[in-house]
Amino acid sequence: MATEIRARYAEALASVVPAGLTKFLFTLGGADANEHAIKIARLATGRPKIVTRYRSYHGATLGALAATGDPRRHPYEPGMPGVVRVLDPFCYRCPFGWTPDVCRRPCIDHVEEVIRYEGPESIAAVLIEVVPGTNGAFVPPSEYLPGLRAICDKYGILLIFDEVLTGFGRTGRWFALEHWNTVPDILTMGKAITSGHAPLGAVAVSAMLARWFDDHVLATGLTHAAHPISLAAGLGTLAAMTEDGLVARAAAMGLFLEKRLRDIVASREIVGDARSIGLYGVLELVKDRSTREPYVPWNGDAASQAPMKQIARAALDRGVRITTRWNYLFVAPPLCIAEADLALGLDVVEEVLANA
Repeated sequence: MATEIRARYAEALASVVPAGLTKFLFTLGGADANEHAIKIARLATGRPKIVTRYRSYHGATLGALAATGDPRRHPYEPGMPGVVRVLDPFCYRCPFGWTPDVCRRPCIDHVEEVIRYEGPESIAAVLIEVVPGTNGAFVPPSEYLPGLRAICDKYGILLIFDEVLTGFGRTGRWFALEHWNTVPDILTMGKAITSGHAPLGAVAVSAMLARWFDDHVLATGLTHAAHPISLAAGLGTLAAMTEDGLVARAAAMGLFLEKRLRDIVASREIVGDARSIGLYGVLELVKDRSTREPYVPWNGDAASQAPMKQIARAALDRGVRITTRWNYLFVAPPLCIAEADLALGLDVVEEVLANA
């Protein structure tokens, strides 16, 4: 259905996504945006396989869960066939045993190695979160995204960036990919696209893919796709973010957050690592800094996770709500937060960690 708001919002959204991503498919949220990205990649390439990462989460629908790496997929397996997983560029816990000062970036070579094992001619796309969400919020090394782009170009594979969590200013840029000047063939969006006021997701595609669908059918459909109310909320969100300068604000406040997280690492032995980009950060808690043993087990049962829940409860008792998962404590405040409020929240985090 054609509506005026659909045209107006698409034009506005095109002004903030990276140049070269020319057309949009509007969905109901981030999970089905990722599902449609996979559909588009398989249709346009005629190839069946999708490469994803183990420390990833792409949504709660069955196809998005199948593409997911983290344990939330386990109860629903076997899921969608054709998913191949690779190891992650997690520098604090490098799966290849390197340290950043001497690393030769085997995390990039590893992706190409797996692609060659699987047969490049069978792989439609590589799908990644630019900065993972609740799987650790680790920021990739500077060469990683350009390296993936080069590998995909070499083998005619599409590159899909999932920015459902990191899009719309969270990292101090409209999209996290801008930090590495790397443009995918497909970009997926959700969550902050409407500031949570109405359900909406979007898939942005390159001009090449847009042309392919000029004379090929995209066999899909969603009852409430491109709903005018959701699109109006999206347009209003873009206007508010622009008028209030929230992306630049997130970048500026991100410098304050980064410094405070470093200070907490220096003052609290329980913190093994701090990672942040813009207004998105995480403290990784450990039992021992030298061994990096996690403060609570990865994917442990409810009883084993109780110490992290106690930290979150102690913060809430002091008026600050924080999110924890496994041994991660996340800091992701509203982009409009005042510096004094952010400082107060971090003071509370530092206080409760002293008693953990």
